[in-house]
Amino acid sequence: MLPKRLDRKILFTSPWINLCDDKVLMPSGKIIENYYQLDYLFESVVILLENSKKEICFIKSLRYSTQKEEWEIPAGGIEKNENVLMAAEREVKEETGFQTKALKLVYSFNPSNGVSNQTIHIVFGNIDEQNRPTDFDQDEVKEIHWFSTEKIKKLIAKNEIRDGVSLLPILLYLNGSVEL
Repeated sequence: MLPKRLDRKILFTSPWINLCDDKVLMPSGKIIENYYQLDYLFESVVILLENSKKEICFIKSLRYSTQKEEWEIPAGGIEKNENVLMAAEREVKEETGFQTKALKLVYSFNPSNGVSNQTIHIVFGNIDEQNRPTDFDQDEVKEIHWFSTEKIKKLIAKNEIRDGVSLLPILLYLNGSVEL
């Protein structure tokens, strides 16, 4: 038997996430009165893009939560009436200005399954190098860079890639677990 929700109070709601106070029945029969959960209303996608030189597209994001500029790969929420690949294409366009090609879903995961239902889908793909980038969201993205695998390994070794949503696809790629 899995833990079972007996009751739910929504403490906070927004267009993308709710904070809930659940009453949960555990397999042993124990009841947890206040099991706080983040209820994500939409799933997300993270996209690892490779160019013809086998370099990976990174963005330098301006993050309010950490008050830092962070090295990440493009990511974002899946909107209503979008599938994973449609969302990936839109997010890449918004964050980098690039057109994508050969996108494929390679993995899905829950980054914090102890406190949330968040699901993130990893998509690998290429860019259309014939089309140069147009505008991108400069409130979210400061710069766009292409890094070699050697440079990426150095950034990871120096703890300069701190975003967990970006790290998993990067590590899968570097490990050769999933190919483009």
